[in-house]
Amino acid sequence: MGKTGALVISLDFELYWGVRDKRTLSDCEQNLQGARQVIPAILELFHKYEIHATWATVGFLFCETREELIGTLPNELPDYADPNLSPYRYVQSGALGAREQVDPYHYALSLIRLISSCPHQYIGSHTHSHYYCLEPGQTARTFSEDLAAFKKVARKKGYAPTSIVFPRNQFTPSYLAVCKKHGFTAYRGNERSWMYKAGSSAQNTLLKRALRLVDAYVNLSGHHAYETLSTSREGLVDVPASRFLRPYSPRLRWLESIRLSRLRRDLLYAAKNRRLYHLWWHPENFGSHLAENLRVLEQLLQYYAELRSRYGMQSLSMEEAAVHWTKQMEGRHEVSV
Repeated sequence: MGKTGALVISLDFELYWGVRDKRTLSDCEQNLQGARQVIPAILELFHKYEIHATWATVGFLFCETREELIGTLPNELPDYADPNLSPYRYVQSGALGAREQVDPYHYALSLIRLISSCPHQYIGSHTHSHYYCLEPGQTARTFSEDLAAFKKVARKKGYAPTSIVFPRNQFTPSYLAVCKKHGFTAYRGNERSWMYKAGSSAQNTLLKRALRLVDAYVNLSGHHAYETLSTSREGLVDVPASRFLRPYSPRLRWLESIRLSRLRRDLLYAAKNRRLYHLWWHPENFGSHLAENLRVLEQLLQYYAELRSRYGMQSLSMEEAAVHWTKQMEGRHEVSV
């Protein structure tokens, strides 16, 4: 990647919008309420270890009231074959509270403000509605409408995100032109292994999910530490994922030391070989078993600090990684000319 290795961190910030089609609100209420505690705690750790990070945020979370959120809905909506995937009927059903103070599950401007007030934290896009780019029934046009709605509400609140993370890691190269049209310059691609290949919900088979779980503990697919990045035809830089930081599970607590060792070996490989390593997770997932999750995160950040001292490893947001790569490519072009 450059003269030193780099740790990139991105977080998919979505609250209930990310799981609305799979879980009832009561099923995940503890996680969602816990996010109000865990996000400030994560920010404290990031400040302590000088971590740069991207918070890919669902556009609905910028809204302060139900009326404002309803007013942001695009003119043209995706017609998913599975109607449960669409949040729009849910939005108009009366399920939302009036504002963030009484409904901490669907609004989060106060948390967005807190994140952006901390050093080296970047607000990115997770689309407006937690949009699914590979599900039957949606189109490039409705995706463009969704991004336009995201940009409008983000701009209204004073933000101009340039990075995007695709919900459920669903993306198709043809949609990158749409992202470029709306001013995005970087995206998080998937790990470069068949088990992480982007696909619809139907293609996310039990076998793939099982192998990804095992891969979190045993090195099945490699370190996913990148010597080079890639740029699409449209000019978007792919800052690909390396590893999903799974939340603590009491059922698998006896494997925790193995999971941590796997991550440490990845980081060491990236630092020694001057490669980029991209760790990501959902802050809401840390809302349960908060102490255990934060302990693992701090252990990883402490190890990163050791690697920074020994090998010069640096911390980058997605935005910074994309800029570094673009400048590196421009420098090579100037030399070749």
